[in-house]
Amino acid sequence: MFFKNRLTHFTDEELMQMMQQGSEVALVEIYQRYSAPLLRYFTRMLWHDAEVAQDFLQDLFVKVIDNPGRFNTSRKFSTWIYSIAHNMCKNAYRNKEHRDSAIIPIERHSHTDLNKLIDEQDFKNRLNFLLETLDDESKTLFLLRYEHEFDLEKISEILAIPVGTIKSRLFYLRKGLSQELQEYKIILKEGMI
Repeated sequence: MFFKNRLTHFTDEELMQMMQQGSEVALVEIYQRYSAPLLRYFTRMLWHDAEVAQDFLQDLFVKVIDNPGRFNTSRKFSTWIYSIAHNMCKNAYRNKEHRDSAIIPIERHSHTDLNKLIDEQDFKNRLNFLLETLDDESKTLFLLRYEHEFDLEKISEILAIPVGTIKSRLFYLRKGLSQELQEYKIILKEGMI
C-alpha cells in the first residue's frame, strides 16, 4: 500500500520510464489517470457509441503496453497519448460504418425547476447536434479545448498544427456555434464552455 501511494507522486513521464523497465504498477497508475478522460474523448469523437469508445480505449492501452519504448520520456506523456487517440479517431473516420448508427444520448438531470431543465436540456441537445455536424478536425479541436481544457500549445502538438492556426480555427468555430445558438442568448467566448 505504501508503494502504491508513492506512485501518485511520480510524473506521467517517470511512470512511463518505469513501464519501459517492466513495471506493471506504473501501468496501473497511468491507466487510473487517463482511462476516464480518454473514454470521454473517444465517446464524444466516435458518435457517442459507448461500446466502440470502450474498444478504442482498450486498443489504445494495448498499444501503450505493447510498445512503451515508443514514448520519448523527454516529451509530455499527455500530448503523446492524445496524439495516438486522435490518430485512432482519424482512422475510424475513414471507415465510416459506425457513423450511420450515431445516437446522441439525452442526459438525465434532477433539477426541480422544470423550465430550467427543459432549457438546459434543449441547449445541450442542440450543442451536441451541432458538434456532430462539424467536420472531424473541428470537433476534435472543440473537445480538446473545451472538454479536456488543453492549452493551445498542447493542442498544437497533438494535432500537429501551428498555434496561430489553432487560435484562428477556435475563433471561427466559436463564432459559428454562437450564431447557431443565438436563440439561447449565449455568446461562446474563450474559456466560457
